[in-house]
Amino acid sequence: MATINYYYTKSVLETVSENPTQFKKALQHAKKNLLPFELDHLTKWLNSYTTNKPELRDLLK
Repeated sequence: MATINYYYTKSVLETVSENPTQFKKALQHAKKNLLPFELDHLTKWLNSYTTNKPELRDLLK
């Protein structure tokens, strides 16, 4: 089960999705602070969320 950190991270990513620089910063923060299974869930969510956002999709690599 995901923790509050996972849901908070998703919220932050949605909020800063208009600014690729802040989005990248939030991704780096998530990689440091989330548990491995939460990162797996976040990766699946990000793949879905960024489907129509190529400027963010490039940051996932």
